[in-house]
Amino acid sequence: MNIPAFQPSMYLALVPVISLIVVALLVLLFDALWDEEKRRNLGWLTFGGILLTMVLTAFLSAPASPSLVWGGMLRHDWLSFTFAQIFLFGAAITALLSMDIPALGRRGEAYILMLVSTIGMILMASAADIVMLFLAIETTSIPLYILAGFFGKDDKSTEAGFKYLLFGAMTSSVMLYGLSLLYGFARTTSLEGVAAALGNFSPGLALGTLVLLLVGFGFKVSLFPLHFWAPDVYEGAPTPIAGFLSTASKAAGFAVLMRVFLTVYPSLEGYWPMLIAIAAAFSMTVGNLLAINQKNIKRMLAYSSIAHAGYALVGFVAVSELGVNSVVFYLGAYLLTNLAAFGAVAVFWRVTGTDAIADYAGLSRRKPWLALAMLAAFLSLAGMPPFGGFIAKVLVFAAAVQAGYIWLVVVGVLNSIVGLYYYLKVLNEVYHHRNEETEGLPLPITAPQGIALVVLSLGIILIGFLFTPFFNLGTVAAAALF
Repeated sequence: MNIPAFQPSMYLALVPVISLIVVALLVLLFDALWDEEKRRNLGWLTFGGILLTMVLTAFLSAPASPSLVWGGMLRHDWLSFTFAQIFLFGAAITALLSMDIPALGRRGEAYILMLVSTIGMILMASAADIVMLFLAIETTSIPLYILAGFFGKDDKSTEAGFKYLLFGAMTSSVMLYGLSLLYGFARTTSLEGVAAALGNFSPGLALGTLVLLLVGFGFKVSLFPLHFWAPDVYEGAPTPIAGFLSTASKAAGFAVLMRVFLTVYPSLEGYWPMLIAIAAAFSMTVGNLLAINQKNIKRMLAYSSIAHAGYALVGFVAVSELGVNSVVFYLGAYLLTNLAAFGAVAVFWRVTGTDAIADYAGLSRRKPWLALAMLAAFLSLAGMPPFGGFIAKVLVFAAAVQAGYIWLVVVGVLNSIVGLYYYLKVLNEVYHHRNEETEGLPLPITAPQGIALVVLSLGIILIGFLFTPFFNLGTVAAAALF
């Protein structure tokens, strides 16, 4: 019997996965051993474990060259490595923001579900096989369905989890049908094998499978017209989980979208970029227009998230290294920015119990540092210099211009102006309006929440000024797809 030779790269590719499994087991153990008062430390344990995972991944799992491992199920390259670090960072910050949220921060199952979902995201970004791809998507999604409805005594949270489950199951079934058709056409589950086989079929059949897959991927990134679930789910879910959904989960959807479309459908590059461009234009426009009149800040951020999915796709339609690089950079900047926005909302809600935009009146006098974090986050979301969101939008627009999508860039710029309006509307409440009843009341920020907001705010400014290292990392990651 031939025994396969030992290949260290097989195991090094799974360093983040193995490390997160160990962290999850430790959380499970200490959740059983610690009493109620000590269980708040589960957040610190999760945060520390994820930080250690990021370090181990950086030193042990950086790919020397792109390779297929585990029988071709996973692709170990710089794209998967970069996205793994994005997911891990998002999970670490979410653990900090969750620690002092009532009914969330002292329950070990919440951290375990988040860790399992992060494992699924890492496998999504690495998947090179149809079976692995679907299993990774479900590993990511099922814990998030539970986390969205984690507040069992809150009707809105229960509704959020149920809606997310129903819509997610529906779109997953459509996507699974598309994957089954690909296997039926190609008689292989390898993405590269499917790409080779599709060349022998009519473009119409191949385009049909692409549309079916786009239903599943579009749901993950809340792309128009599959965006309808986001406002209700973001509003009802625990605020840190809503931030995790809108950043890390969205980034995982983009990772899969780029890898599958550029690997499986290169023969259809004359068709699908225009389809994506139209979806991007509608996502930007619908998301921004519906955000204008929102009274609830989490619903406003949900529609903003839909618009930002469109902005990110502006870079992807270029189908170039610069385009993929701009999307990777955009998702990294968006992760920092939107987590900061949801983090500030979580801090405010923990004390006041309200998400109404009008209740943020006078926040700058009540808690100047929290208002400053919101200022950095919202101006970055609007794409204002010198924050990271400005550089991110410049890159995706530059990639689209280079590819000849001038009309799409014009739509993006006009939508950015609309977005600036409703972001400034919130900041107007924070800085210009006053609330005499609450102005003198304390609004404490706990240590983990303070650390998270400081790290995120500094990160937003850092990538705005010193973006070259991050841009270079995105260049290396994009090269893995070309």
